[in-house]
Parts: sequence; structure tokens; C-alpha cells
Amino acid sequence: MNNQSSIICKPIYIMVLLLLAISIVTACSASPEKAKEEKPAPAETKLYPLTVQDELGHDVTLPAKPTKIFAPILEDSLLAFDIKPVAQWSNGVTPQLYLQDQLKDVPEISFASGPPSAEAVMAYKPDLIILPNSFYVENGTYEQYAKIAPTYVFDNASNSVENTIQVMGQLLDEQDKATQALQQYQAKVDTAKAQLTSATAGKKVALIRFNAKGMFFMTDEYFSGYVLTHELGFTQSDFVKNGAFEVSLEILPELDADSIFLINDGHLGDAFLQELKDSSIWQSTTAFKNGQVYETSGDHWLNGGIHAQGKVIEDVLEFLAP
Repeated sequence: MNNQSSIICKPIYIMVLLLLAISIVTACSASPEKAKEEKPAPAETKLYPLTVQDELGHDVTLPAKPTKIFAPILEDSLLAFDIKPVAQWSNGVTPQLYLQDQLKDVPEISFASGPPSAEAVMAYKPDLIILPNSFYVENGTYEQYAKIAPTYVFDNASNSVENTIQVMGQLLDEQDKATQALQQYQAKVDTAKAQLTSATAGKKVALIRFNAKGMFFMTDEYFSGYVLTHELGFTQSDFVKNGAFEVSLEILPELDADSIFLINDGHLGDAFLQELKDSSIWQSTTAFKNGQVYETSGDHWLNGGIHAQGKVIEDVLEFLAP
């Protein structure tokens, strides 16, 4: 090849190399964009504003995820989501004592004379109010509270821990925590039930509550009565099942209970409990003679939250399977 041909070819060769380099750079810079087009990012779901219907038929709209919650009596369930309320229920003397390891710094609001006024609740600036039962729709309470913040009312939250936790999970957008809490509780139930099989199989149980008004049977429809029968495997006494709710010493010989649990409501029933213990009729019952009477004053026996029921299970294990 002569020198003239070499001179002509060199610029062409250099131009080809430049075009190749440009095409490579362009392809590389375009690759991420192409990848984005092929794999679009998933769209974020937006839960709020959320509108639900409560158990009494009210439409409840939450404009945003609630963070300041007033849930009297339902503080137990609220703690399953690691959330403390803006204020906690009190009977005018004490709050729910079994929760104070977690709620000791939360201000108390008294229900001694019924639901507190709207002004008292408003002072805590809640952005969600959750009420435990239909009692709260009476006498205009619901209408007053609903003016403060979105207000959800359960028909009776103590009837089902599972339902209460699931509803709260929906309201708070914490469904995963709801599932986890219920799974942990069910695991505790299953373990305890297996340990207590010999103590509960075919055995009838009665619960007697003592307060300032007297002695009363508790049924298996709620609180610790529900735990003992529906969760742990006891059978409710036929005597209680058939509608005997007020206890008198004279009816004790008719009580068909292998095991009896005595629950003193904050020691308000001390006098009636002592009257029972001193009675020769009481001392002649089958449960007493067989040493199958168990006594507690823990307020978790008179509550229906997931922590309360868990603590009842722990007590029963200590009583029957130490």
C-alpha cells in the first residue's frame, strides 16, 4: 500500500473507532433506564383516609394513621401494638393494676361516675377514640365523643380477644402485629392446655366473684370464665350454666364443681369472702374437701384483654401444674 492510501485510511479507521466507542457508551447509559422500564417499582398502597363501620353501625373515617388514642378498658389490647393511650381508665381509685408495669406514667381518667365528660377527654387531644361496648352510646356519650375525634364502638369487646385485636390492627394499620400477638397467645393456650389435660379433662369448674355487694357466680362467656372453659378445657358447672348468678350459702351443697376459683375484686369483697370461709356448709363442699379451691385478688381475672387472659393462664398453671 502506498503512502497516499495509508494517509486516507487512517482517518477512516479513527472515525470507526470513535463511532464504536460512542455506541458502547450510549448503550451502557441506556441500560439502567431500560431495566427500569422492564421492572417498574411497585406502587405504594395508601390506606388512609380509611372508612370502616363499627359494630353498632356508625361510619368511622380516619384521615391519617392515628397516634394519640383514647381506649378506656381496652388499654390491654392497645399494648399488643406497643402503643400507650393518651389516658388510661380508672375506677376513681385505681387503674387496671396488672398493666401498670407498662402504663405507670400514663395519666388516669376517672369513670367512677360513668364516662368522663367530653371536655375531660378533649384535653388529651386524641385522634382516635375506641369504646369497649354499646353502653357508651347511651345518654349522648357517643355523639359527644365523636365530635372530638373519629370514634369506633365495639358491641362488646370482651366477648372475643381475637376480634378485638384484629379490628384494632385494621384501624391502626398494624395487621402484622395483630397476627403476631394472636399467634403468641394461641401458642400459650396450646402449651398450657397440654400441661393441664389431667387436671381439666371431664372436670367441672365454678368461679365466684366477691365485691362490695356480695358473692356472684361468673359464667364462661367472658373474662377468666371464658379462659378456663373455652381455652383450657374445663366444663362450666351445670348449676351456673342454668342461670344461678347470686351465691348464697344455702345453695352450695347443690354446686357441682370439681374446682372452684374465688376472685376477690380489689379486696372489696373481704367480708363476704370471710363469711364463706367460716361456713360449715362451704367446708362440706366436694371442691373444698378435695383441696380444689383456688383464691386470687388479681384484677386480670376480671378483664378480657389479651394480656389479662395470658396472666390468668399463668395463674392456673401455678395453681394446678406448679
